[in-house]
Amino acid sequence: MSQIAINTSQNVNINFNIASVGERMLAFIIDMLIKVAYVIITLYLFFNFFNLDYFLRGLDTWSQMAIYIAITFPVHIYSLVLESLMEGQTPGKKAVRIRVVKIDGYQASFGDYMIRWIFRLIDILMLSGVVGLISMIISKNNQRLGDMASGTAVISLKNSINISHTILENIQENYVPTFPQVIALSDNDMRIIKDNYIKALRIDDRQIISKLSDKIKSILKLEIDPTKMTERQFIGVVIKDYNYYTGKDN
Repeated sequence: MSQIAINTSQNVNINFNIASVGERMLAFIIDMLIKVAYVIITLYLFFNFFNLDYFLRGLDTWSQMAIYIAITFPVHIYSLVLESLMEGQTPGKKAVRIRVVKIDGYQASFGDYMIRWIFRLIDILMLSGVVGLISMIISKNNQRLGDMASGTAVISLKNSINISHTILENIQENYVPTFPQVIALSDNDMRIIKDNYIKALRIDDRQIISKLSDKIKSILKLEIDPTKMTERQFIGVVIKDYNYYTGKDN
């Protein structure tokens, strides 16, 4: 499985597995089945309970088309809305365990999802998806044109095998937190912090640990006495405190 190195805000590369073409197609099929089910159920209700067919008889073709578009509108904005609300996932992507991420390491914005959605007209609707399929096959990171335009990629989340690879942290029941300011951080922030911290510990990179510590202190506006708590101890406490306040260990 190919990998992509995403550069975090601390200038450290973290490798993620790229979602395969097969995984993306499976997610697409699941989402398509959901959309088809919605259309079937919705049209059934409108025709059988609201007498839509009777109403449509007195309208011209363009008016009829406008009504059908209005009824099926959720299908057209399905991926845009759900990827925005679910942080890069749709029900199909969630089921297959893949996610849209920014290559530069930042959280994808609504604008990025919008660009991907607009390019679906070329990638998926044009030539029955042939353009997007060819693009994913020949591109380095299995990107369709929408991914390239928005600076995103789709990664697999199946490489998390234990607690050290997540934002989770084992804490004791009687644990007493030190820094309530950590609630200002997001899950994405904490994931980056922990990934960088573990990698730095593994290779004993004191420079990364120092930069990471300074970055956290800057964000949370903290001043720590180095004689009472080392940089490594500080980062470790921040990770545990975040898990304590957000209940990630439950």
